[in-house]
Amino acid sequence: MASSAWQQVGQTIVAEFSDLPDAAQVTRILLRLTLAALLGGLLGIEREQKGKAAGVRTHMLVAMGAALFVLLSQQAGMPPSDLSRVIQGVIAGIGFLGAGTILKGDDLGKVKGLTTAAGIWLTAAIGVAAGMGRESTAVLSTLLALAIFTLMPRVIRLVEKPESRVVDASSAREKP
Repeated sequence: MASSAWQQVGQTIVAEFSDLPDAAQVTRILLRLTLAALLGGLLGIEREQKGKAAGVRTHMLVAMGAALFVLLSQQAGMPPSDLSRVIQGVIAGIGFLGAGTILKGDDLGKVKGLTTAAGIWLTAAIGVAAGMGRESTAVLSTLLALAIFTLMPRVIRLVEKPESRVVDASSAREKP
C-alpha cells in the first residue's frame, strides 16, 4: 500500500513537469528566456550607468517576464491569432509599471522619467519578441535602443540652440 502511494506521488511529480517533453523544447525555452534577460540587462546597464531608477534587474525581469507570458501561451496551445490578447495584457501591465517612473514637477515643463518609462516599455517588447522566437528582431531592437540611448543625447547637444548653452555672464564672474 505504501509503495503504491509513493508511486502515485512520483507519477504526479513527473506529470507536473511534462510540459517540457524533450531536450529541444527545454533548449528553446532556456534560449528564449535567457536571451530576453540578457537583452533587457544590456538596456538596464545603460540606464543604471546614467543613474536612472530602473536599472539592470528591472529591465532583465521585465524582458524575461514578457517572454514568459508569450511562451506560456504558446505552450498552452493558444492559437497565434489569440496571442495578441496576451501581448495586449503585457503592454497594459507594463504601462502601469512605466507610469510609476514618471514624476511631474511643479512646473508644467518639468516631467521626469518619460525616457525610463519608454525604455521599460521597449524592454517588454523585446522580451515579447524573444519569447515568440524572433531572436533576430529582439537583438536588432536592443542594438537600436542602445544607439538611441547613447547617440541621441549627443545629437541633441549638437543641434541645441547656442543661446540655451550660454551661461549668464554676470553669474559667471567671480565676486571679490
